[in-house]
Amino acid sequence: MVVMRKLAMAAALALAAGAASAVVTASGGDAAAKPPRLAGCEVFPAFHGSPGAPSSPTQAAWNQDVSHAPVDSHSARYLRTIKGLGGNQMVHPDFGGGGRYGIPYAVVGSHQKNVRVKVSPYGDESDFGRAPIPPNAPVEKGSDRHVLVLQRGSCRLYEMFAAKYLGGHAHAWHAGSTARFDLSSAKLRPAGWTSADAAGLAILPGLVRYSEVAHGHVRHAIRATFEQTRAAYVKPATHFASSDCNRGLPPMGLRFRLKGSYYRKNLHRFPKGSQSRPIFTALFRYGIINADNGGTGANWYITGASSKRWRDGDLNRLKSVPGSAFVVVKSAAKPALSSAC
Repeated sequence: MVVMRKLAMAAALALAAGAASAVVTASGGDAAAKPPRLAGCEVFPAFHGSPGAPSSPTQAAWNQDVSHAPVDSHSARYLRTIKGLGGNQMVHPDFGGGGRYGIPYAVVGSHQKNVRVKVSPYGDESDFGRAPIPPNAPVEKGSDRHVLVLQRGSCRLYEMFAAKYLGGHAHAWHAGSTARFDLSSAKLRPAGWTSADAAGLAILPGLVRYSEVAHGHVRHAIRATFEQTRAAYVKPATHFASSDCNRGLPPMGLRFRLKGSYYRKNLHRFPKGSQSRPIFTALFRYGIINADNGGTGANWYITGASSKRWRDGDLNRLKSVPGSAFVVVKSAAKPALSSAC
């Protein structure tokens, strides 16, 4: 998918300040969240609030069951505006195709050598100029060219946007922006900073990964994109990529989930043992988080890791789920707005 990037210069904008265990409770939520694990690392800390709490303003939001969280008072307006944009209005899995689609990632050991990463044009909002990026790290196809590398032991995640391997004896890379995340910490990036994603969020924690689907559970929110977004963000996002002040457009970080009534009525359409069933369940329990601007018409696009083991015929069941089946989850944080809005 071709993804639009940052549209406004940082100098022109002023930013306003603004889980789940495997045992399901009788009310339907996951009680004490065990975060997803990958390569021996917890993928951000567990959420420890009440089952009915608003969406967290920290990285623990990724692992927060929001199936009983309150609905945002402007939910209907957001949904009307997105529908009015036209384009795709059904859930669209933006991964599959025998591994051609989706975002790849690499896992490296603690002894992986740090190499130089030349960063421009977003060097002032980037975390690293050296990182343990191997020369054969997979690069996402398309214009965004994301590179995601998780290091065992340190549990640090290194993500790059617009990445290109430069080679040479130093095995250097170039990137448009870089972001480093400590997966043991719920700490956010600095306010106003982008990441390898327009919203300033980590990418890997929001990807649907084949390994978790194969085990029958996706216990985290899913990364999503919309064609047009607002010049605002809601934590845990820290950056926006729009100059549009329309209050009906979704700000970065806005979280949606399936309505409980729709989930219960339609769960039978996603057979047990299918790849689509745990993803459909995650859309209800954990929802989706707006993380980037999509291409033309790219509303309700959800992102997964690339894998040759995805079955497109199975994933396509998700394309029957309309955007109208979602509600917007209330956040514990208020939107941070562009000074122009």
